[in-house]
Amino acid sequence: MLQMIYRDYGRTGKKVSLLGFGGMRFAHVDDHDECVRMMVKAARGGVNYFDTAPGYFETRSEIVCGKGFEELRRQKLPYYVATKTFKTTEADIRREIEGQLERLKAPAIDFYHIWCITSLENWAARKRDGILSAFQKLKDEGLVRHICVSSHLIGGEIETLLMEGVFEGVLFGYSAYNYRTREKAFNAIRAKRLGAVVMNPLGGGIVPQNPELFKFITREGESAVSAGLRFLWDHADISVTLVGFRGEADVDEALAAMDGYVPRTGAELAAVKEKGGEGFEGICTGCAYCDDCPQEIPIPRYMDSYNQKLLKENGDDELRQRLGMHWSITPQGAAKCIECGACEAACTQHIAIIERLKYIARLSA
Repeated sequence: MLQMIYRDYGRTGKKVSLLGFGGMRFAHVDDHDECVRMMVKAARGGVNYFDTAPGYFETRSEIVCGKGFEELRRQKLPYYVATKTFKTTEADIRREIEGQLERLKAPAIDFYHIWCITSLENWAARKRDGILSAFQKLKDEGLVRHICVSSHLIGGEIETLLMEGVFEGVLFGYSAYNYRTREKAFNAIRAKRLGAVVMNPLGGGIVPQNPELFKFITREGESAVSAGLRFLWDHADISVTLVGFRGEADVDEALAAMDGYVPRTGAELAAVKEKGGEGFEGICTGCAYCDDCPQEIPIPRYMDSYNQKLLKENGDDELRQRLGMHWSITPQGAAKCIECGACEAACTQHIAIIERLKYIARLSA
């Protein structure tokens, strides 16, 4: 019988499910009945951490999550609410959270995140706008229970951010393909006793789509999805692994990975990490934050196709095939880039998008 694992969310005193529900990938976000069924199924399986954001499906994720929370209350299933804000000034944050509380049908937000820190300069600017004092006031008023941060920093920068000691928890990308560049986050997580939630645990689908590349994390009898999730669950410092569920089948698959899970020892995990290649850093995980090109270039599709060059032996051929057969676009379309830099400024992974577009464009020559 499935037994959900619960861990401490840092020093908050809250116990959270090791498997979390991400509300960013609903296949049919406007089918509220289906989405609510997904949430109920997850909660019955022991999931109590539910994450959304105002930018997921243009607030529709928060709306459907609110309906889900109503049903969880009706069925007396426990849950925590996590969401985020891009806003930085007190006035803007207050307007934002007022709408969020209404959409989520919640009196307060359990884990409220300063959303998407992409550089230390960006963080400094937000602090100058008064974001920390605004969050503290919301907490004092009982509208926010825990002040958290969502970060896309890598290397020592994420450690620097977290060591400031102003947060109770952090949400960051971590998986079998990028763990080498995120490891330093755990130094601060341990030092500051932070709750640690990881997103993109399957690398935006890269892990299950490329099982041969990730054999180093896979034990006998494990599916690629189970292997990817269990690799993260082996990290004692991770409180929640946040899976973006598309439908009920995804919920079933993730819950099945929990069933029968046996953790590796610390030494076993270290040995697995040592086996991993120098990393798959630079692979686009498809967050689509870059999808606002003034030239109307479908940048996420081009970056997804460029992944094939990085992941496959016949990279250029696979890249072309992905463009044409999967996305129905041509290499020539990438040549429309005017190098304005908007996409790279939005990229949470610091990918050299412009250079990749140039490379793709040259394939048409």
